[in-house]
Formats: sequence, C-alpha cells, structure tokens
Amino acid sequence: MRLYNSLTRKKEEFIPIENKKVRFYSCGQTVYEDAHIGNARTYSYWDVLVRYLRWRNYDVFWVQNFTDVGHLTDDADSGEDKIILTARAKEIQPMVLVESQIRRFYEDMDALNIQRSDIYPRATGEIPEMIEFVKDLLEKGYAYEVNGSIYYDVTKFPNYGELSPSTYSDESVGARIAVNPEKRNPQDFALWIRAPPEHLMKWPSPWGFGYPGWHLECSVMSQKYLGATLDIHGGGIDHLYLHHPNEIAQSEARTGEKFVNYWLHAAFLTVEGERMGKSKGNFILVRELLQEYDPMLVRLFLVNSHYRKGVDFNREALDQIQILLDRLRTSIATIDQASGGNKSNLRDDILQVEKDFIEAMEDDLNTVGAIQSIMQFIKKVNTSLDNEKALLEEAKSIIITLTGILGIKLEEQEQRGKISIPELLDLLVDLRGRLREAKQFELSDQVRAKLLDIGVQLEDKPDGTIWKIKS
Repeated sequence: MRLYNSLTRKKEEFIPIENKKVRFYSCGQTVYEDAHIGNARTYSYWDVLVRYLRWRNYDVFWVQNFTDVGHLTDDADSGEDKIILTARAKEIQPMVLVESQIRRFYEDMDALNIQRSDIYPRATGEIPEMIEFVKDLLEKGYAYEVNGSIYYDVTKFPNYGELSPSTYSDESVGARIAVNPEKRNPQDFALWIRAPPEHLMKWPSPWGFGYPGWHLECSVMSQKYLGATLDIHGGGIDHLYLHHPNEIAQSEARTGEKFVNYWLHAAFLTVEGERMGKSKGNFILVRELLQEYDPMLVRLFLVNSHYRKGVDFNREALDQIQILLDRLRTSIATIDQASGGNKSNLRDDILQVEKDFIEAMEDDLNTVGAIQSIMQFIKKVNTSLDNEKALLEEAKSIIITLTGILGIKLEEQEQRGKISIPELLDLLVDLRGRLREAKQFELSDQVRAKLLDIGVQLEDKPDGTIWKIKS
C-alpha cells in the first residue's frame, strides 16, 4: 500500500513499525458545537482507512481524541476557550456542554456509519500526563516560563515547520496573528497557560493554576496510548500549518525519536464554491442534513472523492450521488430476484473486482477508483443473471463487502417518507400485471416500454414477471 506522506510530499510504501500492526491517531472534535459536514468528511476517510486495513488483516489500534479544554479562539494562544465561551452563551456549566456534545457527536457519526475508534481520550482526563510532559521540556531546555505560562522555544528545534509547505518567518507570523509580548519568538507556542482566578477550567501545577495548550494535548494523548512513534497520524489540512508542526516539535524534543512515520491530511470541503462559515450562512451541520437526506446518501457523497482533493457540496452533487446509490441498492435487489441458471462466467469477474478494488485502495486510498470498480462489476452482474445461483449470491456478497469497507450499508436505508427504487419497480410490475389481467394490453405495453426507456427490462416467466437493469 502506498500513502501520500505530507512530511515528504510524496507517496511512500506503507510499512508499519510492527508487522501487520498499525498505530493510528487522528485529530478529533473540539466538543463545543455539533459536527459539520466538513468534519464528517475527514472522519469518514479515517474510518475507511481503518476498515480497509482491518479487511487486509492489519491489527489497527485507533485513537481519536476529544478536545474539551484549551482550544482557544485565537492562534496566538490568546482569546477565550471555545468550550467556556459557548457554555457561557448557553448559560450552562462547561462540562455539561461537553457531555451533551459528545453524545451528539456519537449520534451523528453512528448515523453516518462512521465506526468508533478504539479509544476516545479527553484532554481533561490527561492533565497529570500533560504536566509531566511540560516539566520534561523545561528540563531539556526546550521551554521557558513567563508569569506562570510555559512556552515552547521553536528556535531550539532545528527542523521546526518542515511539515508545512509554507515558510515560517517572524514577518509572516506577525502578519497573521497578533504577537504575544510574553513570547521570545512570535512562533513560540503555549504548552501551559496560566488561568485567572475566575477561570472555571483550571488545574494546579508547579507553575500555579492553569490549563494545557491545545497543541500539547494531542502529543500527550497519542503517545500515552500508542507509544513514542506512531505509524499514521491523520487530520484536516488546516492542521498542516500550525497544529501538527507543533506536535512534532514538542514530541520529538521530549523523546528524541521520530514522532510519526506517515502524515495524512484531508482537504477542505466547500459549500457552493465557498469555505464554510457561520457568517456566510453556509455552515451545514451533519444532523441538520440528515433530517433531509438518507445517511447513506450523505456517506457516499463524503467518500466519492479523493481525500486529498477538495470537494464542493451542493444539491446537484447529491442528486448525482442518489443515482449512484440507487444503482448500488438496485443491484442487490436484482440479484435477489434472479432465478439463476447454469452458467459460471461470473467467477472470474468476482475475483477481478476484488483485485481492482484493492489496487485502487492501495494507491493512496483512492476511494473514487474503488467505487468505479464496484460499478463496473455491477454492469457485468446485470448481464450475467443466468449464472448459478450460488455465484450470484457470491457476487452479492462481494458488493456488500466492498461497499461496506467504504462505510455504505446497502441492506439498510431510511425511507424518510420516500419509496425506494426497488419497491417502486415492484409496484410498477404489479400494476402492469393487473392491467394485463384486465385485458388493457395497450396500457400494460406502455408501462413496459417506459421502463425499458429508463433501463429496466421486464421478463415474463411462468411463475411471474421479474425486472432487471439493462446493461
């Protein structure tokens, strides 16, 4: 398998630290608001990666965090904690907000069939480990204290910023964020932040009451559960420029070992050609979208593009995905209705679709190519319904298995007040039969002709009429 490593900016053969064991960490949700569709897209790809590796007999241990403290509104380690700010607006305690949002996060991800990671550590549950981490960096000379806050000195780490394709400089940072006068260098980042007396979320430390910096949290949580060196670390492309370079600097300074072997970053999702933003009115929450659309339709949309390429969300795109999903579901119904025969020419195609699927997925998680391989196979199945019934069942099984790796459940669908395509076809076949019984042959022939126009072929058999998709 070859993965595009953001650190080296090229595809590399994936070789885990331990044979067939994978240590995977993905940046998770800051739980101050509901997950939006951009979050869901990134999480969907890490879910697909884990499903695929496990299908290929890798033992994957997947850690994804919840940030419930320390994520401030400003990149310059200033501003308010997003949890506290939101909790105050809702007039509730911060931890009440956190508990509620985590439950809602699970509901949204479960609806999209995004499997849960092995562990979801919370930042507030790892405070003692974070304090020890900071103490080590101070002792090694990579950090310094100012008035109870601890900052990482990026000049002490020669390779700082190598992950990011942009150049780090005092000028660029100063232009992007307000420079904190406590820092020796504009790029220095907070490991521990002193808390004023009125601050609700604070903990005692050797430097007084405070709370951890956002960048520190992922290093501590990932290394606690996965060790000093991770096989894969995933996140959104927005983490490529600040959060992940900071993780590397602090982690490698403490351990003296390489932090991550393969860095994966998912591209942005836009809405009608623009970045999502509440001020723009195009901020789409997962749960709001699922009130209108089938979760499997949304899930298929999320993975029907390459994770490193941006995708635009719009209603027309969903309409196209609906056609694709209907074809997938109809293929299963078609096989179920087929009587079968005595041919066996599907055997090679079943082997080939699995081979093509693997080839696509092994090329940097090419989900688009993987979906195309399934659709090509479905075309062959639709013209081979006279194969042995056992082979048809095997074909159905491989379709369900491969789409399942992409997180698509074909056997289940939410109707949301709508009839499914297979049910609609069954209804039309029954209507045509009733017209024939009433000797209204002209009308029954019109139904058959109209169905044929849209690619549905009817076959009259002694025990009834069946339909199948014309190739």
